[in-house]
Amino acid sequence: MTEPTHTPVADMAFEDALEELEAIVRRLESGDEKLDASIALFQRGEELKKHCQARLDDARVRIEKITGGEGGNAPSGTEPFDAG
Repeated sequence: MTEPTHTPVADMAFEDALEELEAIVRRLESGDEKLDASIALFQRGEELKKHCQARLDDARVRIEKITGGEGGNAPSGTEPFDAG
């Protein structure tokens, strides 16, 4: 089982963040953690969830730019993606 790390969430790859989030959920669901540890795990899990969601949203925007948007229109090319 993957243990929570001290790696800053912003520095984590999507896959690593998701794996750690899944491990946290398993630990919390087990009910074996003390209250303070559970709270810390929950807070870390919230950070990981937000990070994963932001990465997914970013990927969706990039795909929409390539495919021509939500309407599914054929693209006439690609647009530069400004992440800033």
